[in-house]
Amino acid sequence: MKKEDLRIIFMGTPEFAVASLKALVESGYNVVGVVTVADKPIGRHGSELQPSPVKQYALSQGLTVLQPEKLRDENFILALDALNADVQIVVAFRMLPQAVWSMPRYGCINLHASLLPQYRGAAPINHAVMNGETETGVTTFFITHDIDTGKIIKQIRIPIADDDNAGAVHDRLMTVGAALVVETVEMIINGNGNVASTPQHTDSVLHPAPKIFKETCAVNWSQPVVKVYDFIRGLSPYPAAHTEIVADSGVHITMKIFACEKLFEQHSSPPGSIRTDNKTFLDIACNDGFLRILTLQVAGKKTMSVKNFLNGNTLV
Repeated sequence: MKKEDLRIIFMGTPEFAVASLKALVESGYNVVGVVTVADKPIGRHGSELQPSPVKQYALSQGLTVLQPEKLRDENFILALDALNADVQIVVAFRMLPQAVWSMPRYGCINLHASLLPQYRGAAPINHAVMNGETETGVTTFFITHDIDTGKIIKQIRIPIADDDNAGAVHDRLMTVGAALVVETVEMIINGNGNVASTPQHTDSVLHPAPKIFKETCAVNWSQPVVKVYDFIRGLSPYPAAHTEIVADSGVHITMKIFACEKLFEQHSSPPGSIRTDNKTFLDIACNDGFLRILTLQVAGKKTMSVKNFLNGNTLV
């Protein structure tokens, strides 16, 4: 089978997915259509519409784009079927109905940003870093009824350094994932549509990766330094961990924290209390030490260093 003989439908939305679509296009594969979300209203009154990063790239390459409001819509199903794809490649998209994922003859393949079966769910990168993992990776697998449970085709592993945040891991996995997508498609071509795959083994303790909400991003300072440190870097730069500190004047300041350092020392300060020289450092107490805040953001302001923050705020 030749590259041009394999008809590919690509499905995705964010920048993470663009890397895989770009890799397929630049490798000369026959992408006959791209499915992404509807344009998002932006601006003060929502009067402007912003296309997804995947749509922007697809249009720049002259690719056919489909943007269904509902994936079960009959007109969308007919339009998708008319593209006569041999395989669907899904990267960072919505859960598909069976009418969609069962359509192509060589199957529907998903790229997931974890080493399945670990970290099934919407936020695998964040949760892996939040849990202090020292390794993660990407997986290609066949989509079936239950989300992130299909047979595994191939995985690539990467290390997570102690000073990595979720953003750094995201960027590395985006690049590695794009390469794995191309490699997986090559396997389809070399096998004339037949690709070896293995069931996911779930005999070990599984760590889920559910969607993250604002209320779950609040820092619990009544924990060990390491746990709080991993929580903060696992949410950095987005959606970002947040906390509230109280100055001696009684003023409450809510802030997002993007970077910090671990300080291990015994103390009697209540968890969440602060110590600072009002000039160069801001430490927040945990149960076995402090976290020294390095980069933060308060409401209505840009991200700033702790020195710039203290230059405009007297805390003690």
